[in-house]
Amino acid sequence: MTEATDLGDLLARQREAHRRDPTPAWPVRAARLRALESLLRQHRDAIGEAIHADFGCRPREETDLLEVFPSLSAIRHALRHGRRWMRPRRRLAELAFLPARTELRPQPLGVVGIIVPWNYPLYLAVGPLVDALSAGNRALVKMSEYTPQFSALFADLVARHFPREEVAVVTGDATVAQAFSALPLDHLLFTGSTAVGRHVMRAAADNLTPVTLELGGKSPAIIGPNADFPRAVERIVFGKLVNAGQTCIAPDYVLLPRNRVGDFVGAARGVVERFYPDISDNGHYASIASDRQHERLLALRDAAVAGGARAETLGAGGSSNGARRLLPTLLTGVHDDMAVMQEEIFGPLLPLVTYDTLDEAIAYVAARPHPLALYLFERDRGAIDKVLSRTISGGVTVNDTLYHIAQHHLPFGGVGPSGKGGYHGEAGFRTFSHLKPVFHQARLNGTGLLNPPYGERFRRLLALLLHRG
Repeated sequence: MTEATDLGDLLARQREAHRRDPTPAWPVRAARLRALESLLRQHRDAIGEAIHADFGCRPREETDLLEVFPSLSAIRHALRHGRRWMRPRRRLAELAFLPARTELRPQPLGVVGIIVPWNYPLYLAVGPLVDALSAGNRALVKMSEYTPQFSALFADLVARHFPREEVAVVTGDATVAQAFSALPLDHLLFTGSTAVGRHVMRAAADNLTPVTLELGGKSPAIIGPNADFPRAVERIVFGKLVNAGQTCIAPDYVLLPRNRVGDFVGAARGVVERFYPDISDNGHYASIASDRQHERLLALRDAAVAGGARAETLGAGGSSNGARRLLPTLLTGVHDDMAVMQEEIFGPLLPLVTYDTLDEAIAYVAARPHPLALYLFERDRGAIDKVLSRTISGGVTVNDTLYHIAQHHLPFGGVGPSGKGGYHGEAGFRTFSHLKPVFHQARLNGTGLLNPPYGERFRRLLALLLHRG
């Protein structure tokens, strides 16, 4: 565990290293990315075992698919494109200033801080780290105390593959996290809950540290009137149940036509039985990561039922309580004052909300805080355009779930209560860079004509500039 008092020394060490080499050449950056790739490939088995141990049950296949694969893919993408991202972006100057020229010159910010949550502890450490390293920065990474085995392993692996002045991993409890947020970093990226994000932003504000906040919220899945209904149900169930719903962009609730509730329940039951036979003993279905989270989810479910909702448990098997297994549960008859409709669920509970017209569904989403993700199932292009233009969300996947996060050419981030800023690919490179504007004056230029004293010639030139403006 890192002591809060050690953080200042780590930051000073990295900042001094940055001063010695403020703009690393591409071969240096590429070598760091390859070191990270080597870490993942050499220790993939140990990583999977540690995450499994922290969760109680985390399918190795899901760790490979949802954490190892996107991490390696992000590294490969940065290695292919990073040299190009580094190049100055040259532009002509404005007409009145020709023949001058301008450029945007990307420069590393310095030392980047990354605060990692517990639900995807590998990918949500490596993803932003790839972007920070490709942009030429040093990085301090604060791991979650709720994944102690993986956090300790990752700290050890990073120490073996990187000098501490390049990348250092910090472990510890909330006290360490608070001290980490208060460091005078050059940029801070936090992934976690909206409530904690507010505290992180307040702490960063004292140092005017720029922040990127990847939060969450209640991401809706809308099944449109012309959707391929069986396909929609299957993809919503998939997006909801990987990692047992402990995904920041998991569908949080479903908006569907009023007359299709029974169809959804029946189809979802079939999908769960097909995906997870004997689900309570199925090693492909993840556990809830902690007793605290398990108890929170049970309380949400029970409070909804007490308030008049009906719980439809899906999947064949025994008790849901063993090893913090929570069976997938649909909630019908919910209403807005239930906690399950106000808080981000972050587990395998899925409320069904009905609508009579698509306009009503759009209004329902638009009246609530902007979500991190929105999912729309619809075949009519006009209806798709209507939903996209009249709703605001961090990102959208049409006719599937989750996969917008895996597109390196698309930025990932929230809006309003679901986040601030974005990263991934070139967007991440820019987040962790300062695009320094530079004006190159030409040897022969007319700026002297605008010098004082301001006579008739100046007034004629000014009139010409104002007319063109």
